[in-house]
Amino acid sequence: MDDQALKAVWQKVDSYKDEAIALQKSLTSIPALSPESGGDGEAQKSEVILRYLSDALKCSNIQTYNAPDDRVASGFRPNIIATFAGNNNSKTLWIMSHIDVVPAPDTDKWNSDPWQIKVDGDKIYGRGTEDNQQGITSSLLMAKAFVESEVKSEVNIGLIFVSDEETGSKFGVQYLLNKCPNLIKPDDLIVIPDSGNEHGTVVEVAEKSILWTRIEVKGRQTHASTPELGINAHHAAARLVVELEQLYQKFNASNPVFDPSISTFEATKREANVPNVNTVPGEDVFYLDARILPFYAIDDVKNKIREYCNEVENACGVTVSLSYPQELKAPPATPVKASIVTKTIEAIEAVKNQKAEPIGIGGGTVAAFFRQKGFNAVVWATQDETLHEANEYAKISNIIGDAKVFSHIALSG
Repeated sequence: MDDQALKAVWQKVDSYKDEAIALQKSLTSIPALSPESGGDGEAQKSEVILRYLSDALKCSNIQTYNAPDDRVASGFRPNIIATFAGNNNSKTLWIMSHIDVVPAPDTDKWNSDPWQIKVDGDKIYGRGTEDNQQGITSSLLMAKAFVESEVKSEVNIGLIFVSDEETGSKFGVQYLLNKCPNLIKPDDLIVIPDSGNEHGTVVEVAEKSILWTRIEVKGRQTHASTPELGINAHHAAARLVVELEQLYQKFNASNPVFDPSISTFEATKREANVPNVNTVPGEDVFYLDARILPFYAIDDVKNKIREYCNEVENACGVTVSLSYPQELKAPPATPVKASIVTKTIEAIEAVKNQKAEPIGIGGGTVAAFFRQKGFNAVVWATQDETLHEANEYAKISNIIGDAKVFSHIALSG
């Protein structure tokens, strides 16, 4: 590696702290929520990224792949690819971030407006600042440092910005990989900056299977003063939530490679049933989010869920219907000796002077879609993991440090 070239790029990155804040300000002010979350998609926010690529980075190779979606005003969900040529045109370092964010419904729990950044020392507060605008910002600033320092990376640099990560990726990376089957080459390097720890010392190479189950319980609506004339679907659903906790015992294996080390089965979202207090609901809908260790079959989990549903049907006189908004079998792990793993670990140690290690994580990530197609990918970032919380924040130092790690990988070839 050319140490002088690396030093020149890092000096540029270090000068971009105000730029990081400005980018986060522009991105946070546009709530890029999916239709499932009550939003109008990512089109407006994608324009911020496109303008930055064109104006600040002078990028001449920008492609957009818009996934049709008539639920949003624009009629599409945007996906962006921007590339910068390196010395070795046969290999590309791909860094993929997602444009969409999750809602911020509990504004009373925030210390500031979630859709307007607040800077407090090293922290930038706002919805999406860490998930995944930190990745967007650090990758853009890394590319800008190469452009402005006039240093050429050893490999091509490819930046990908996708929609719909938070709600299944049908209109995002799945659409993109199907539309561009030859985009990724076997020797390419893929980093997804969407998970990590506060020290930036864990490199995710494996993940669990995902099963989201929509559970619809139907009884018979009636007035609350005459419950004997109806069947309380809410009561039955609550009983079923408790029954489903047995999944933890049925699938109780542990693997210390993962964090957490066990499969998890959590009741999460619940849809509104009746609007008034004095009505017994005839329908109740809730969701179960299961993250399953790879050696368990998803169908076995489905069958066990169905068993518990049958028990509640028989006990309460309701009917229970199941559907699966997301189902993703964990693909084979990225080998720990794969080039992207070793190069990422080397870069982390060069920037942070700390030992990094490959791990498996409890959640599923979009790296799975690359691994399913046989590509080696890692998920890595330096994060305090405030994503999806009130008072979410990203650290400016993490944005700058991550950009340096990316540049080290790009120069290492």
